[in-house]
Amino acid sequence: MSASRFDLRGRSLRALAARGTLINSAFAVAVGLLGLLRGFLLAALLTPEDYGVWGILLVSLGTLTWLKAVGISDRFVQQDEADQELEFQRAFTLEAILNTALGLLVVAAVPVMAILYDESKIIAPGLALVALLPAMTLQAPLWVLYRKMDFARQRALMALDPIVGLAVGVGMAAAGAGYWSFVGAALAGAYVTAIAALWTCPYPLRWRYDAARARSYISFSGPLLVSSVGGIVVAQGSILAGQAAAGLAAAGAITLASSVSFFTNRVDDVLTDTLYPAICAVADRTELLFESFVKSNRLALMWALPFGFGLALFAPDLQSFGLGDDWGDAVEPLQAFGVAAAIGHLGFNWTAYFMARADTKPIAVHSVSAAAAFLAIELPLILAYGLRGVAIGTVAVVAVSLLVRWLFLRRLFTDFRLGRHALRALWPAVPGVVLVLAARALETGERTALEATLELVLYGVVTVAVTVLSERRLLREAIGYLRPQAPPAGGPAAPPATSPPA
Repeated sequence: MSASRFDLRGRSLRALAARGTLINSAFAVAVGLLGLLRGFLLAALLTPEDYGVWGILLVSLGTLTWLKAVGISDRFVQQDEADQELEFQRAFTLEAILNTALGLLVVAAVPVMAILYDESKIIAPGLALVALLPAMTLQAPLWVLYRKMDFARQRALMALDPIVGLAVGVGMAAAGAGYWSFVGAALAGAYVTAIAALWTCPYPLRWRYDAARARSYISFSGPLLVSSVGGIVVAQGSILAGQAAAGLAAAGAITLASSVSFFTNRVDDVLTDTLYPAICAVADRTELLFESFVKSNRLALMWALPFGFGLALFAPDLQSFGLGDDWGDAVEPLQAFGVAAAIGHLGFNWTAYFMARADTKPIAVHSVSAAAAFLAIELPLILAYGLRGVAIGTVAVVAVSLLVRWLFLRRLFTDFRLGRHALRALWPAVPGVVLVLAARALETGERTALEATLELVLYGVVTVAVTVLSERRLLREAIGYLRPQAPPAGGPAAPPATSPPA
């Protein structure tokens, strides 16, 4: 690997990766918030039962798409073939083959899911969602921008999906379309993004199947497929058990709470994807990988911990003053998913470092461990206690996942100390939580929306102030990467190929 694949524009690879991480962090939070806003707006416009139908579809069919999330794009980014046009066409061909097979699987699975959940309403929208797969295939040109770390263009194109989806989904819900609002939003966002990606594609789309290269991709992707299956067990099991224990409205509550995980995972994916090409370029330099891992994780935890703990604090207010009385049962799952999102960010981007070294087996072990924890801990709790069991079990599964993650990280980075890393990240969020709880202890009478708003502002201001104070050195370094860097006199800089990400 070398930095020659990147248009560095006078920067070192360290500066390019750091700048990309910061810019994409802001992008990810903004775009993710649009998706989260869409979920909560639709929850306010629809019934829990309609949301439950979408939850079954999202888990049943959405998790099936994980079967194709086996690293085709990641392997394309990692490779360094001389003919990039040919390699893109080979990867695109594999993507098309996988999506075609997945489409056939989904068509066959929809009636089975309808029987399994005893819910015939999912058949028509489920079959309609098969139309997403061609759009997903046609978004492959985004890989080229990703590999070159041309994040500005890539993220601008990817922003079309949540923006269009928000407009279409809310418009359809307001018009009375019910759960079809979700389907329309998903299709509209995906196809607008696909059209834009094709418009900017530097290579013609061609069918180029190569058996040897296909085996190379499969060798890389096999453990990632196992990881996807583990994720399917957890997601499918949660919705199925929740519906069995407490009905369709419970499935809607779990889906709404899961939108928190979707938001944080989407932000995580953007941050990890930002660093991944640069990590691949220096995959054999462990000390540089460790530096980038620690610093990027600290930057992500600055927003993830306050967000997760804030949701746990203010979920009852969100239900009382926003969602309405129909969503009372969703409060505990929302709080649990908030806590899980917070602690789950510790070492969140670890998978990129193992993929960059073509060591994907730990990712499979991690996912299987989480699935086993779900079956042994969360599933019995859901069946016994309903949505409260979801809340307790979710935190327990995340704790098991974090332990397995730490064991593998210690193998890669011998100097990594999870406890010290966690305490450093946790304490800036503590003063805000304590002050909010103290303010609530002094309240008398019925709680008002004004009191909730003032407490939210207090929490945000205190948390930001303490974070800036405690992480000022890292923030100064990060801000420095955002400043323009003029090339030295005599012409543009020739950056060293081994400059690390930060």
